[in-house]
Amino acid sequence: MLSRIITLLTDFGTEDYFVAAMKGVILTRSPNSVLVDITHAILPQDVRAAAFTLSAAYPNFPAGSIHLAVVDPGVGSDRRPVLIETGAHLFVGPDNGLFSFVLDQVPEARIRHLTNAAYFLPNPSSTFHGRDVFAPVAAALAEGIPPEQLGPTIQDPIRFQSSQCESTPDGALSGRIMHIDHFGNCVTNLPWDLLLPLSPARPFSLQVKEFHIQKLAQSYREGAADRETPFLICGSAGFVEISVESNSAARQLKIRVGEPVRLAWG
Repeated sequence: MLSRIITLLTDFGTEDYFVAAMKGVILTRSPNSVLVDITHAILPQDVRAAAFTLSAAYPNFPAGSIHLAVVDPGVGSDRRPVLIETGAHLFVGPDNGLFSFVLDQVPEARIRHLTNAAYFLPNPSSTFHGRDVFAPVAAALAEGIPPEQLGPTIQDPIRFQSSQCESTPDGALSGRIMHIDHFGNCVTNLPWDLLLPLSPARPFSLQVKEFHIQKLAQSYREGAADRETPFLICGSAGFVEISVESNSAARQLKIRVGEPVRLAWG
């Protein structure tokens, strides 16, 4: 059996035994698996941050990778455990919106409700499905168990508001802040390639709250000319970001996730 990559993303932190227990289950059932930590520092129960982080990280992994994501405020409730098949990648975790951005990126993905308890640990607890349900399912997939053996397909996964921006009748683009990173950069859901035509000959303005941002930078260094002025930059995930040189744009502008933004050309 060839080794399979299994990534892990959780809000468990690293102080407790939770992540180690999940890895132990995986390696017991799939000793050749290669385990890669995306992060375990998602803020507790912040499913939206986890959804963005997962969607930004997984495309960098080889085809065939399995992504185990557990940020699960509803553990022990009637929320469903699910498997997402995108063709090149597999995703395992709770059906609580965690895979919303992945499903936006791959709308033809197949979603399965994990119902075959033969692949869970015996007597799973009501508080640690990461160890008792999701980890053994990821291991089973790594060992070649076909997804159709794990449960039936479903058509109604829980999803957040679409991550896609929208055009308005006046030709502007309407979007929102979908993530704030560790540095305080505010990631919009405006794809960067929409701004490629921008030039000094075609002025633009991105509005967030009462602020109108009209500066575009190719690098953070370029933004250093005026340390108090927010600017737009292409983030590494391919979206327009609002930044402030050597400061947190989120803190300076008092921006939160979900804040609406509007990009207009003048």
